[in-house]
Parts: sequence; structure tokens; C-alpha cells
Amino acid sequence: MRKRKELPVLEDVIITDIAAEGNAVGKADNMVVFVPMVVPGDVIDVRVTRKRKNYLEGIPVRFHSRSEDRVKPVCSHFGICGGCKLQHLAYEKQLFYKEKIVRDNLTRIGKIDIQEISPIIGSEDQFHYRNKLEYTFSSKRWLTKEEIAEGVIKSRNALGFHITGYFDKVLDISECHLQPEPTNAIRNAVREYADRKKLEYFDYRSHSGFLRNLIIRTGSEGQVMVVVVFHHLDKNEITGLLDFIKSEFPDITSLMYVVNPKHNDTITDLDVIPYFGTDHLIENIDGMKFRIGPKSFFQTNLKQSVSMYRIVREYAALRGAEVVYDLYTGTGTIANYLAPFAGKVVGVEYVAEAVQDAKVNSGLNNITNTSFYSGDLKDILTSSFIEMVGRPDVIITDPPRSGMHPGVVSSIISCQPKRIVYVSCNPATQARDLSMLSAYYRIIKVQPVDMFPHTSHVENIILLESA
Repeated sequence: MRKRKELPVLEDVIITDIAAEGNAVGKADNMVVFVPMVVPGDVIDVRVTRKRKNYLEGIPVRFHSRSEDRVKPVCSHFGICGGCKLQHLAYEKQLFYKEKIVRDNLTRIGKIDIQEISPIIGSEDQFHYRNKLEYTFSSKRWLTKEEIAEGVIKSRNALGFHITGYFDKVLDISECHLQPEPTNAIRNAVREYADRKKLEYFDYRSHSGFLRNLIIRTGSEGQVMVVVVFHHLDKNEITGLLDFIKSEFPDITSLMYVVNPKHNDTITDLDVIPYFGTDHLIENIDGMKFRIGPKSFFQTNLKQSVSMYRIVREYAALRGAEVVYDLYTGTGTIANYLAPFAGKVVGVEYVAEAVQDAKVNSGLNNITNTSFYSGDLKDILTSSFIEMVGRPDVIITDPPRSGMHPGVVSSIISCQPKRIVYVSCNPATQARDLSMLSAYYRIIKVQPVDMFPHTSHVENIILLESA
């Protein structure tokens, strides 16, 4: 057997920055090195785990000194669960580095000379800010080093989050600080019931088992939606678990289930079956109502979403007669939010089911000046479509993390709107798209928003006006 070459240990590496993925950045031997679980200001020795052409990856093996910006993580799962990678960094410093990530992406990827960026808007709630979480049942629980060393393993069942890089390994979660109660109580009670009744947890390698996922949504006015996903239909076992949840948590307003026999966890193409209560929640944003079903996309940090929508409205600068396109409209949240201030709002979305939700949301708010279309944007935004619905004065675009297809960017340019408001959850792909738009539009304002404290994610809103 060929002996694997041992990679070196780099000594006295000074950590100076945070990368977009949440790993920290240092330099050694004129090479950038990415290291997890450390923060800027730490001085460490790093064992190299992977050598690339332009950078290194490693793990900390010794601390010479620790940064003054370090704080004690709140969560007992920190360091194993990959959900809140920056929990050990003071929140004001998290905001500093997120704002820096936005600037770096615009200048390095977009090749745009940014003179001024508005200070990032931090989240009022640093914990319990999410209104939706999805937990996974697995018969292959992630084992800690201590458990392996002691050799005492009571159970391999887990109800929690997937370990980064392992499709079949799940970390069993005892307490999560992302979503308000009764989320922890529901998850732990469901696990206890499943173990007591010896229900079979799902095996992601053999694609066998009974329990697959547990989805919990919470509303700002106390509403709670619970969706349990099963691998196959067993009416007695399903009824038993759902009756238990209903009796233990009588304040639940919506209890549903899904049978998913597929090899993936998505339920968008499956029927969600109501068991108790309503089949949706109603959320309010600045006096407007939005219907949220079990499959609906809705911003998970509601308070920050309100801040974001207000900025979008400010940047759109509507006077009451404009034609507005809302691209990647989802369930029409931004479209309906802007409709009272515009002449007409046209929403376009790939997912047909979301378009139906958008229409329902218009009806809930007695809005009559919206229209919604489903399909691939690069195919919909044709000259005939523009002639049919009217040329836009303002375009709002809020694409997924992958950004906009080049064809969509070209269509936006051909529409010749006076203003574009570009909302992005990935400043890197946003910067890429802006490099195409910059020949025709100039950037007027840049506003980062922190939607997800303790993660590396940052939202960014940019106002462009025709050059």
C-alpha cells in the first residue's frame, strides 16, 4: 500500500479575515490558508489537510494566543453542527466582516469601484430569529469522539441536522437556538415517542425506514405548524404519532403529514395531508397579510425581512403609476408589498405552485393591480411578453443563490427600466451579474442586511439607475 505523504504543520499563523463560507483566513509561506473554528486575531499552528494550487486548507492544532473578539458560544452543539459557524465571534465583528465580504465581492468579482456602502443592518434578534426549521430522522447518528473512545453507544438514532459533507450522518440535537419555542419541546417529545414506540428511523444508504423529516414553522402571533414526513404509509403508526403531538401540544394550529417514498427529501411534488387545524399560517408585514402553506417559500427572519422590504420600496421610489416587474417573485411577497404604491406589478416565478400562492396573497389584501406568470424567466421575458404586459419602469430581482442566467440579464437590459433593485442572498453571484449590467447602469446605493446571525450568509440590496 502506498504510504500517504504527511502534510506539514504551519507555525504562528495569524488569522486576519473571514471567508464567504465562514472559515477563517490566514497566510503562510505566501499562501492563503483556510481554517475552521478560529477567528481573526487568533495566532495558531495549522496542520495542512489539503493543498490546492492557490491555497491551503487546514485545522488548528495549537493556539499561541486567542483573539480579543472571541466570545463563548451559546450552543452546546457548536463546533459539530455546521449551522452557526461564527457563534464564537462577537456579533459586531460578524457584521464588520459580512460588510467586508460584500465590498470584496463587488470589487474583485464585479470589478466595480464602490465608493460607499451603507452600514450593514444587524439583526435585532441574534438567536431564535428563524420561523422555520427542518429536522432529519436518521438511523446513522453522528458519534462524538468521546463516545467512540469509550465504546459505549446506546442508540444510533438521531433527530437533528445533517453533518456537513455527510449525506447519511445526522447530529442529534438536544437544544437549538435558532427558532423560538415550542420547537425544541416538540422535537424532543417526538424523538422520545419514536424511541418508546420503537419506530424505525430512516436509513439514507438503504433508503429504508419509517420516519424521515420533521418540519416546524412558527408565526409571529403564536401560530405553530408541524409537518411530519414518513417514508411509507402506515395509518396506525402515523395516527398514533400525530395524536400524540396533538395531545402534548394543544396550541399547535396546523398539523399535517407527507408520505415520501423517493430517494430525496424534497416534498414540493408531493401531497401534504392536513390532519388537524388549518393548512396554512397567516403572517403580517406592515399591515399586509401573507398566507404561508407547508411548501411556501417565506423569509425565515421576519423582522429583518420587514427591514429589507422597506429598503426595496425606498429604492424603487414609486410614485403610483409605474409598471414594476418582480422577477423570481416566489409567493409574491415583494410584488404585493409594492402594489399599493405602483400602477401595476408583474410577478414572474419558475414554480407554478408559488404563483398560485402569490395570487392568493393579492386576494387576501384586496390587491387588484398584480399579475403573476410561471415559467423560466429566460424564456418568458420576450419582446412579445413585454408588449403584452407593458415595458417596466422598475425591475425588482431577487434570484436564488446561483444568481441570474445570462439570458435573464440580457432581457433586463433590453427592457430598459429606469431603475433596478437587485436583492441577493449571494454577493458573489450578484457581483458577477452586476459586471454585465454595469455597462448600462450605474450603482447608486448598496445596503447589506444580516438575515442570519452567526452564519457567513449576508443579504445585499443594490439600487441601479440607467447610465
